[in-house]
Amino acid sequence: MNEMEQPQKNSGIDRRMLLQLSGAGLAAATFAATPASAQYMGTWDKVFPQSDSVDHRKVRYTNRLGIELVADMYMPRDLDTTQRHAALIVGHPYGGVKEQTAGLYAQTMAERGFVTIAHDASFNGESGGQPHFISSPEATVEDFSAGVDFLGHLPFVDRERIGVIGVCASGGYSLAAAQIDPRIKAVATVSMYDMGGAKWAWNGQPLSDEARIQTLSEIGAQRWAEADGDPVRYGALPEVLAEDTDPITREFFDYYRTPRGAHPRATTAMAVSGDASYLHFRPFDHVDMISPRPVLLIAGENAHSLFFSEQAYQRAAEPKELYLVPEAGHVDLYDKVGIIPWDKLQSFFDDNLSA
Repeated sequence: MNEMEQPQKNSGIDRRMLLQLSGAGLAAATFAATPASAQYMGTWDKVFPQSDSVDHRKVRYTNRLGIELVADMYMPRDLDTTQRHAALIVGHPYGGVKEQTAGLYAQTMAERGFVTIAHDASFNGESGGQPHFISSPEATVEDFSAGVDFLGHLPFVDRERIGVIGVCASGGYSLAAAQIDPRIKAVATVSMYDMGGAKWAWNGQPLSDEARIQTLSEIGAQRWAEADGDPVRYGALPEVLAEDTDPITREFFDYYRTPRGAHPRATTAMAVSGDASYLHFRPFDHVDMISPRPVLLIAGENAHSLFFSEQAYQRAAEPKELYLVPEAGHVDLYDKVGIIPWDKLQSFFDDNLSA
C-alpha cells in the first residue's frame, strides 16, 4: 500500500490556492506517480489520455470533518475567467480514485464547457484521513458538500450553478448529499450502487435477521482482534481470477486489475470493520427530498446494478429521469467513451444549471 500524505491542519478553503486559481497563469502542484502500467507518461498519472482543450490542475481543500481532500480540477482552456460558470463535482466508484473513471468524466465535461473537480474520497487515494483504506458513509457524503464549498469560492464559478455526477457508489453518496445540501442544484448518477442497499438487501432480497446478526458479530470480533493488536483485515478484489470467480467480480477485475483501468492508488482495499456502518446508510429512503431539483439516473440496460437506479427512480420525486444505455453493462460506463451518453449529460446540466 502507498504511503499517504498527512492532512494539513488548516480548515476551510486554502485562500492561497484561490489566488492561484483566479488568474490565467494557474500554478499547479505536479505529482509524479510510480507507473502501474505503460499508459502513464511524465506527470500525467491518469488512466485516460490528456485532452488538449482542457486545463488540468491539482487542488486541495478541507471538508467539515477537518480532512484534507485532493482533487483534480479541469477547465476549458478558453474559459473566460471574468465570467461565472457552471461547475460539477464528480465522485469515483467504491475503491477507485480520481485518476480513473471520475477524472475521465470530469475532463470530458470540461471539454463541454464546465468547470469540474474529481476528488479522492476521504481516507482514500491522495486525500487525507487516517487510517487509510476505510470507508465512512458520513465522510464520503460530506466530501461532496466540501466540493461545493471549494467551487463556490472560485471567482469564475456561479454558486447557484453547481451540480454533481456520481459514478457507481458515488451515485448513492451524491444522492444522499443532495438530500441535505440544497446548494447542489442537479444530480446525475451513472451505474449507481447503493452501498447500504448492497449490504442490507440485494435486488430487493433483504438480509435475514440471522445473517445480519452473524455479519455484525463477525465484524465485532474483528474489531476486538484489531484492538488487541492484530493486523487490519481488508476486503479487495482478487489479484488473479479463478475458474469459479463470479461474473460480477470478473467485470470489476477487467477494469481494476488490467491496464485498462489499473492505478497504483486504486488498491480496492477497504477495511471490513467499516461494513457495519452501511447497515444504516439508506440513501434512497428520502431521495424525494431532492425535488424540485432534478435527478438523472443513467444505467446500462444489461448492468447487474440496474435495479439500484430503478429503486431510486421509483422513490424520487419529479423532476426525474431514468436513462438506459442500450446493451451496456455496469463497468462499460466507467470508460467506454463511445457508449457513455455524453450528450445526455451535457444537455441535462445545460438545462438545469443555466445562467
